[in-house]
Amino acid sequence: MTGVLEGFGVITVVIAVGFVLAHLGVVTLDYQWMLSRLVFFVGSPALLFSVLADTDVGGALSKALVANAASVAAVALVALVLARWRWRRGWADTTLAALCAGYVNAGNLGLPIAIYVLGDASAVAGALLLQLLVLAPLAFVVLDQSESMERPTVLTVLSRPFRNPLTVGAVVGVVVALTGVPVPRWVADPIDLLAGLAIPGMLIAFGISLRLGPKPGASGAGTQVAILTVVKLAVQPLVAYLVARFALGLDGSALLAVVVVAGLPTAQNVFVTAVRYDRSVAVVRDVVFATTVLSFLTILAIAALLA
Repeated sequence: MTGVLEGFGVITVVIAVGFVLAHLGVVTLDYQWMLSRLVFFVGSPALLFSVLADTDVGGALSKALVANAASVAAVALVALVLARWRWRRGWADTTLAALCAGYVNAGNLGLPIAIYVLGDASAVAGALLLQLLVLAPLAFVVLDQSESMERPTVLTVLSRPFRNPLTVGAVVGVVVALTGVPVPRWVADPIDLLAGLAIPGMLIAFGISLRLGPKPGASGAGTQVAILTVVKLAVQPLVAYLVARFALGLDGSALLAVVVVAGLPTAQNVFVTAVRYDRSVAVVRDVVFATTVLSFLTILAIAALLA
C-alpha cells in the first residue's frame, strides 16, 4: 500500500504547485498552454525515448500485453460508440473520449506503483508500448486530419504518425532497445535532462487549469464525464481481469500486475493532447481529475483483493 500512497502523493504535490502558483498570480492561463506545448514537443518525446530505450521489449510482449490490449480495445469501443452515436461528437472529440477511457497513466503514476507495489518497473512496459506505438499514432492520425482541410492520401496517413514528436521519441527508443546500440553519453545526458520537463510540466499545467480554467464539473457534460470515469476505472480493470484470469490463465503477482495497470487513471498526456488540438479540453480535464482522485480507491481495492 505504501507504493500507492507514494505515487499519488507525488502527483498531488506537483499538481498543487501549479494550483498555488496560479492562485498567487505568479502564472496565468497562458502558461498552461505554453507548458503543455513544451511537454508535447520536447519533454514527452525525450522521456519516452529514455524509458523505452532501457525497456526489455521482448519481456513486455507477453500475456500481460494481450490482456492489456483486450481491455483497451473493449473500453475504447464503448467510448467510441457512446461519443459518436449517443453524444453526437465529431471524430476528433470521439477519439479523445476513447483515449480517456483506455489510455492509462503508465508513466508518472504507473512507474512508481510498478516499482513499489509490484516490485517490477517492466510491469507497465507493455502498456507503454501499446499506447505509444499503436494507440497514440492512430489517435494522432485522426486528430491531425481534423485540423487539415486536405483529402488524405495513403502516404499522408501512413507518414503522419512519424511526424508526431511523441511517436518519433517512442519509435527511436524501441529501435535502440531492440538493436542494443549504445547511446553516447553526450546524446543521452541532454535527452535525460529534457525528459525531466515532461512529468512536472504536465502536472503543473494541470494544476494551473484547475485553478484558472473552468472548474471541475463546469464542462456541461457531467454525464459524459461520469460514464467515461466508470468505464475507465471499473470496466477496463474488470475486462483485464477476465481475460488474464480465464483466457490466459494468469494468477498471483502476474494477474495483480495486469489488473493494477488497467486500473490506472487516465493519463495527463490525454489532457496535454486535448490542449494541443483544442478539443474537449474541459471534458478531458474533468475525466483526468476524476479518475486520478478515484483511482486511489480502486487500486487499493484491487491490491487488497488480489495481493
